[in-house]
Amino acid sequence: MTDPTSDFLTRLRNASKAGLDECIIPHSKFKERLAGIIKNEGFVRDVSLNCDERGHKTIVVAMKYVNNTPAITGLKCISTPGRRLYFGYSDLPRVLNGLGVAIVSTSKGLMKDQDARHNKLGGELICTVW
Repeated sequence: MTDPTSDFLTRLRNASKAGLDECIIPHSKFKERLAGIIKNEGFVRDVSLNCDERGHKTIVVAMKYVNNTPAITGLKCISTPGRRLYFGYSDLPRVLNGLGVAIVSTSKGLMKDQDARHNKLGGELICTVW
């Protein structure tokens, strides 16, 4: 797998479109933090860590639905391994005029676009969620 971030987002997108209760994703600290931001924004119900008998960690994301429609209507991976996109804090795009969230990798870690603007931190734009 060459792009774990886009694999993570594709698994979430497919799980929400298929109406699954939960989505299981291989663990990494980066994906764990990404899932935490998506949970804090209210796009998923819960995020938990699970460990199998061989010691492999997985992230279990409990999907959220409102009146049988997914809370996640769109996910888009912005930076790819072949094309990294960096923005200053004043140039960070607004997703649906603030209804969505852009996730940025800054020198202080992953954070949503609103927090990056508030802390005056730019960085690599990872993805947008709406």
